[in-house]
Amino acid sequence: MSDTAETTEEVVVDPNAVNITINGVPHVARKGQLVIDAAADAGEYIPRFCYHERMTPVGKCRMCLVECDSGRGPAVTVSCMVPVAPDMKVDTESPTTKRMQEGILELLLANHPLDCPVCDKGGECPLQDQAFSHGPGESRYVEEKRHYEKPIAISDLVFLDRERCILCDRCTRFADEVAGDALIHFNSRGNNTHITTFPDEPFASYFSGNTVQICPVGALTAKPYRFKARPWDLAQQESTCTTCSVGCRTVVQTSRDELLRVMGVDSDPVNHGWLCDRGRFDFESVKSEHRVQQPLVRVGADLQPATWNSAIAAAAALITEALAAGGAGSVAVLGGARGTNEDAFAWARLGHEVIGTPNVYAQMGDGLPAGLLALPRATIDQMASAATVVLLGPDLKEELPVLYLRLRAAAEKGRTRVIEFAPRHTGLTSYAWKHIGYEPGTQVQAMKSALADEAVAAQLAAGPVVVVAGRANLAESSAATVAAVREVLAAVPGATVLPAFRRGNVVGALQVGMRPRPGGLDTRGTLQAAAAGKIECLVLVGADPLSDFPDTDLARRGLAGATRIIAVDTFVTESAARANVVLAASAYAEKSGTHTNLEGRVTSLAAAVTPAGNCRADWMIAADLALELGTDLGYGSVADVTSDIAAKVAGHAGVTPDAVAGDGVLAEVNPQLDPMNQVEVQVGERNAYEYRLVVSRVLYDQAVGTAMSPSLAHLTRASAVHLHPLDIERVGTTDGARVKVSSTRTSVVFGVVADPSVLRGTAWVPFNQPGPEVGELIDCFAAVNDVRIETI
Repeated sequence: MSDTAETTEEVVVDPNAVNITINGVPHVARKGQLVIDAAADAGEYIPRFCYHERMTPVGKCRMCLVECDSGRGPAVTVSCMVPVAPDMKVDTESPTTKRMQEGILELLLANHPLDCPVCDKGGECPLQDQAFSHGPGESRYVEEKRHYEKPIAISDLVFLDRERCILCDRCTRFADEVAGDALIHFNSRGNNTHITTFPDEPFASYFSGNTVQICPVGALTAKPYRFKARPWDLAQQESTCTTCSVGCRTVVQTSRDELLRVMGVDSDPVNHGWLCDRGRFDFESVKSEHRVQQPLVRVGADLQPATWNSAIAAAAALITEALAAGGAGSVAVLGGARGTNEDAFAWARLGHEVIGTPNVYAQMGDGLPAGLLALPRATIDQMASAATVVLLGPDLKEELPVLYLRLRAAAEKGRTRVIEFAPRHTGLTSYAWKHIGYEPGTQVQAMKSALADEAVAAQLAAGPVVVVAGRANLAESSAATVAAVREVLAAVPGATVLPAFRRGNVVGALQVGMRPRPGGLDTRGTLQAAAAGKIECLVLVGADPLSDFPDTDLARRGLAGATRIIAVDTFVTESAARANVVLAASAYAEKSGTHTNLEGRVTSLAAAVTPAGNCRADWMIAADLALELGTDLGYGSVADVTSDIAAKVAGHAGVTPDAVAGDGVLAEVNPQLDPMNQVEVQVGERNAYEYRLVVSRVLYDQAVGTAMSPSLAHLTRASAVHLHPLDIERVGTTDGARVKVSSTRTSVVFGVVADPSVLRGTAWVPFNQPGPEVGELIDCFAAVNDVRIETI
């Protein structure tokens, strides 16, 4: 008997592998994979117009016809509609395939105008490219081509040229399947079929720019880019959108040192290639003529241009005077969410280490406590694949649009059930498995009642649970949402949290240090202290409390009470106009660095154009100011700051230049973040004659990036109070009339709008819109804000 036992290695067969042959070369495809995708994996490109990886295949254009043999002989097959089968033989280069592709192209070009030299799509047009690579070379059609009126403005941002349309169904499928805004459709039949919108209803989708990007011809063009440049004139760099905290991957395209276009990049963990229109088009603000292009120093009553040396010296003198007058605790630094991680880290070091103040904070009183980031974090992908998502946050469609697309897709496809808690109907309400409306002040009770429901309890036990938590109402204390989150986590111990913080890089700023040290003040506390005359120097790093802080009265009193103000900004905002020194900061695409999105994913930001005028990156301003105050931060380049973050910030050791490229890298949860303190909030019964105030943001508001982008500025809505139609009758007024809305603070006159999405007994007003300021009514120290509405 042998001393060694003979062993046989067991062969593991992949049950999802499908063996096929493509153009005579064996290939292993995946079960259920479409032929067109399997060919792409094998390195064989099958031409297409209608097919898009992120949408349902429809087989409309027929350009992807190939020959497939599944055992019964070769057959003409629409490769975007047919999945692979065992032992299938695919031929993408047979004479029959080539003859069919030539015929399809000849038919498509029969009526397509040959206006490539003046078409915005020329040079990056799939029809143009495939006419050269797969076309017949010449057409047999000599008849007059059909003509339509052109171009047609189907929205404020998108123009339609029906003569160029090849009826691929991409735009209509995107609007219906992805965006959920089925506002663009096919009309007529046969040869007269064309794309159109409903009469008197524009293509008013927040995502309309995506249809321009995916259009395979020049039928849809974007107003901000029309006739601006040719593709071969453009330089491009991959970057990240910083308009909100989703962190969509983009390509920034420039020509002659001018930012001309932003395109979505298909990042699988984040945005799938989609962008909201605000993120796509607000680049116009970067080249605004109203930019601050050099430092400003107050001389008498006016801000006057100054050199960087004199401005830095003046700012350092203000800080030194403040330290002498009131100590380190009399200095506060607010902001940091607008810039890069490097900007925030440099300013955090300046505030905490150089100045020595604990009063540093990145939020503007419109989010949840930073301790939310210390909870077990979910990713966007985990949210989109969870069995249940508990939504305790804002209207995602308005504040985090691409996160809305991801969650909507998960709900539509049946992967995820959404339990939505909201003080009014949102863009996701119609897709929610259960919508639980609550009056402000009753959020915790609504959560407890829902958790006691047997159906809800069973659903929460059905699989992974993700809580999407954010600030749904700026007129209600954040403590209620914190308490509701704790109720869910107590009921479902394994649940994870995806923070629905809104501001571009607020998660990154908080994680790298723009948060109070022990005993430090948050934004509300800072403004309160300033109003009481206890803040000797207030530093605003891209922050505009007068526009962004919910309690306008406190913001106004805080800025009036601050003895000295230093603003670091790209524009002279309402708050910056009150500063003693304004330091001109570089804007988006003018500086490189890194960005952290709401799931903690760190990605790269590209410097694509030269900074306007004499602007500098925020981190450079912080380093210069620290040097003037006697401390060298040791930064000579942005790479130095990135390396310092990796070395000093817990959870960021893996954040290296190589790691942040492409889809980026997930930073670990920072263990130094303080846990959220639970605050008990007592809310009394609402007076029957009053209405509980709900205030939240919508996509287009008076934010600087929107207001300074000509294509977006006019899309804001007028400030108005929205009431349920039955409450309008109760008030004794009519839709469109003017009413007086009174709180404990003051009275403001608004127009009134009948809105069935508003709960009875509540009044909703969008924040930061043109017209009367709802912030005048808000008391940020109150648990809820009740208002009385009277006719005038």
